[in-house]
Amino acid sequence: MTFKSFFNSAKEYVLIFIALLPYAYSVNRLLVPHDIVSGGLTGLCEIIYFATDRYIPIWLTTFTINVVLLLVALKIIGWKFCARTLYGVLSLTFWFKVIPIAKEPILHDPFMSVIIGGLMCGVGLGIVFLNNGSSGGTDIIAMIVNKYKHIPMGRILLYCDLIIVSSAYFLPNVHSLEKVLFGLTFTFNCSITLDYVMRQLRQSVQFFIFSKKYEEIANAINTKVPRGVTILNGQGWYSKQPMYVITVLAKKSESRKIFSLVREIDPNAFVSQSETIGVFGLGFNPLEK
Repeated sequence: MTFKSFFNSAKEYVLIFIALLPYAYSVNRLLVPHDIVSGGLTGLCEIIYFATDRYIPIWLTTFTINVVLLLVALKIIGWKFCARTLYGVLSLTFWFKVIPIAKEPILHDPFMSVIIGGLMCGVGLGIVFLNNGSSGGTDIIAMIVNKYKHIPMGRILLYCDLIIVSSAYFLPNVHSLEKVLFGLTFTFNCSITLDYVMRQLRQSVQFFIFSKKYEEIANAINTKVPRGVTILNGQGWYSKQPMYVITVLAKKSESRKIFSLVREIDPNAFVSQSETIGVFGLGFNPLEK
């Protein structure tokens, strides 16, 4: 393992650990004081917590159920997924244990609690997934079912969330359609925020650069950004003159640097930039299954 790959792996583990803090905080400080149940395994652990009159802590059931699921998944999915997921489970368990459940709601309005909590949860989980992590829970169930039934993971997670949140209605201290709707609102808000975070941080752009100084620009992008460059043969239809077109795929965060390099080398260059739905492969996101 090179130093760069070791550093990247270490950075991912640190970010996974930190990103699970807002997730645990939103549950323990915003949802539980209002007797609102979220989706996923955390929601199931909340149900157990409420059903036992707040005797069995959420952190304990989170850890126990996840370990059982991981033992089942170890043989089916493989140890690589399980190793990262176990780290996420331990991190989430730690935060659930460290952050005390608020006796009184921090926000007295339950609707604002589910809105802000959903945002915090979605941002945290988005960072976790972008760093190849997992918080375990229903993610493990979805992967196991998907392996044999080829049902989309998103649909499996949706079904699990609906069943768990809806079942909270039968708890004596919840027993309210309003609180079930609050739970569904939290889950929906978390999901939307998660998708937004992942789209924004994964967003890539495509450049077409027309310039007579294409060699200088291509070398600069290749060495200073650095990004791979492809040169296309073209022809101006009006002038009938041959022309070389530089094609570059880059992260959105790198676009400012590319524009700066082009402007510095050839202020008269013609540049077209467009957003791409997804870029997969070397230097970008891993190829999807």
